[in-house]
Amino acid sequence: MPSIRQVLGAVAVGLVTVSTVSALPAQPKLSPQARRAYEYGQEARRYLQARQNPATGLPDGLTDIDILEFALTAENLETAFYQQGFAKFADSDFAALGLTAADITNLKSIGGTEQTHVTTLTSAIAGAGTAPVQPCTYNFGFTTAAAMVATAGVLENIGVSAYLAAAPLVKTPGILTVAAEIVTVEARHQTFIRTASKQAAIPSAFDTPLGIRAVFTLAAGFISSCPSGSNLAITPFPALTMTAGAAPAASASGTIAAGTTVQVTTTATGGTTCAFLNGGQPGGAAFVPFTNGACVVPQNLAGITYLHLTSSQPADNTITDAITVAGPMVMQIS
Repeated sequence: MPSIRQVLGAVAVGLVTVSTVSALPAQPKLSPQARRAYEYGQEARRYLQARQNPATGLPDGLTDIDILEFALTAENLETAFYQQGFAKFADSDFAALGLTAADITNLKSIGGTEQTHVTTLTSAIAGAGTAPVQPCTYNFGFTTAAAMVATAGVLENIGVSAYLAAAPLVKTPGILTVAAEIVTVEARHQTFIRTASKQAAIPSAFDTPLGIRAVFTLAAGFISSCPSGSNLAITPFPALTMTAGAAPAASASGTIAAGTTVQVTTTATGGTTCAFLNGGQPGGAAFVPFTNGACVVPQNLAGITYLHLTSSQPADNTITDAITVAGPMVMQIS
């Protein structure tokens, strides 16, 4: 398989240069070569779906192109998020939150870079002879500019976590390099949003890798439907959500204090422990008992944390797909 540098060079004329935030076209502009590869790639798409293993919820024998498709799925979602948000809210709505004109410009530039990531990954995947996953129909549910900015911070954090977990799976150095070039920009997005929101710019010394199925589970919560035949052959875990009864424990900023009893609900069965995954937590995840549909937020955690419901607590405190029963759910811990 050619390196992504070779792929990008072969289809460079098909890349779309993005300098402003604008609507993403229904079909990305591709060179004639990339378009033919896209059309012929439908067979590769069917092959991917045939490789799905019900026991793991993932395709067997993940390839580097599979990883790029996974990245494109996340970038499609992020691009649509910013497009919908900027179409819904005026600059004055963001200014009312205390954002300066420069802050608003920088926030909009995030949407532009996410769109560039989409066109780059789309061309690379098509150039390698595989059909790129297409954008889905999304429901982000934000009703205020404040909610949009808060959700943006969470999405950028998830993006960083996704790239970190996918990195060890990549076999081609060129692809790993490009993934690294993207994840550093995603981290800058996250830092800017935190700073503009008057939060700690660097809440932890480490970021948190999050597995493919876990990331797809979080993305699935925003997806209403996807084009027929355009999916990753990934099965999300059952959703894990906080019940309304726990809402008073959260502060006005949406954070939850350590020591709070969190009531959660899920359709899954077999959960015995709650696992709190946070990059600042030494020694792996923090596990606590799951009793009567609730668990207590451990001490010494802060920032964005991923809560999983698991069937057991391994000796090394590592969360794996094999023990995950539901989730993750994103929490902001104070």
